[in-house]
Amino acid sequence: MRGGEMTAPMSMYHSIALDLAQRIINEEFPVGAKISGRTLLAGNYNVSSETIRKAVALLKDGNVVSVAQGKEVVVLSVEQALRFIEHSKNVESVYSLKQELELLLERKHEIDVRLEEVFTNIIGYSDRLRNLTPYNPVEIRVPEYSHLPGKTIADVKLWQRTGATLVAIRRGTEVIISPGPLADIQVNDRLVVVGSADVIQQVTRFIQAIE
Repeated sequence: MRGGEMTAPMSMYHSIALDLAQRIINEEFPVGAKISGRTLLAGNYNVSSETIRKAVALLKDGNVVSVAQGKEVVVLSVEQALRFIEHSKNVESVYSLKQELELLLERKHEIDVRLEEVFTNIIGYSDRLRNLTPYNPVEIRVPEYSHLPGKTIADVKLWQRTGATLVAIRRGTEVIISPGPLADIQVNDRLVVVGSADVIQQVTRFIQAIE
């Protein structure tokens, strides 16, 4: 194919060239036959003579036909007509793959942007947690046997019972900052709490206790 065939959808003259190649394969135009002149072809396909000229030029480049004195079109080869169609299919496949690649790259860019936002937020959350107290935040996992799953923050009364301050809940990839009193606790949640060393020990025992 000529330059540019793989960077744009199939043109009208390319479609006409493919149709003529198929008609040659079907022996509607046998080898050695002279195809009608440009004017007649233009009438058959309802396009301009220039479009027909481009279609014939593609077939000529593919050695499917010959063009004498720029007018007389003679069929040369059924085999080359088959190759022309097969090559065109490959070109269209490459074009489709190229389009798909462009879409995937666009999606990848969107994902990369979102990942950067998430990482930035995580860093920001970490900084905020550090500034809440002179004590470093500690994450304590809620095991299956704990009495906490299914209860809300209000039900648990963590601060009243342990003196620890709950600043966040990590649930899988989600981070719930400053969970409200109606926030529920689930199995495998990681409760992010702050407090002194003895308070952390108390809250660990409290979370892991069975009631």
